[in-house]
Amino acid sequence: MKFSILGTGKMAEAIIAGAVKNYEIELIGRDNKRIHELKSLYPNIKTTALLDSPVDIEGKNLLLCIKPNALEGVSIFLSGTANGVISILAGTPIQKIKDTIKANYFVRAMPNLAAFYQKSMTTLYGDNEFKDEAINICESFGKTLWLDSEKEIDIATAIAGCGPAFLALVAEALADGGVKEGLKRDDALKLVQGLFEGMGDLLESKAPALIKDEVMSPGGTTAAGYSALEEGATRDSFIKAVSKAYERAKS
Repeated sequence: MKFSILGTGKMAEAIIAGAVKNYEIELIGRDNKRIHELKSLYPNIKTTALLDSPVDIEGKNLLLCIKPNALEGVSIFLSGTANGVISILAGTPIQKIKDTIKANYFVRAMPNLAAFYQKSMTTLYGDNEFKDEAINICESFGKTLWLDSEKEIDIATAIAGCGPAFLALVAEALADGGVKEGLKRDDALKLVQGLFEGMGDLLESKAPALIKDEVMSPGGTTAAGYSALEEGATRDSFIKAVSKAYERAKS
């Protein structure tokens, strides 16, 4: 099985890293230095440079991993009609992709950088005729969730797409708290890493509220710390962060 990736940025690399063991991957891009760099890291991929002559995408499954503002400039170097296009361009409606690139089917997707480790949580929406193929491709670098509308993709972007940055802030703050009280930085980070790994497993089977209640004893240490978080409006700040990210994603 194979697919092509248009773009050479961090998300393109994450997808390559996660999927290269299971797929034949063609990397298409304009930055020759970056193409050579990725080729040296992942020797099994095929590379194609976007130069003066068009790149044939006839019958291919193409992942768009470019910046939204580069879409029109890059599309002029593509010829033929792709089988399916999977776009990870935030805030870019399917209709705009259809107006720019020729393909039989179109799907929007939002993976995240955990694709590096085949741990992405990728949300998808688009043509049902291409649903199974799109899911199979995206499951090569993590889990998938097919949504019911394009609006939901923008909301999901604020959670699964932006979430790693939000959670990185939580991880950093927890480690900083440990250091403040006397832990070595490396030890604090190891504790946070183990915590996040375990939380992923817990959330597979329990609701967040239930986990909180099981950990928090009346008048205990967790309750004291949790009270401080509520005083700082932590919950409200995260809700606002998702709302702000959603507003930007749909703009």
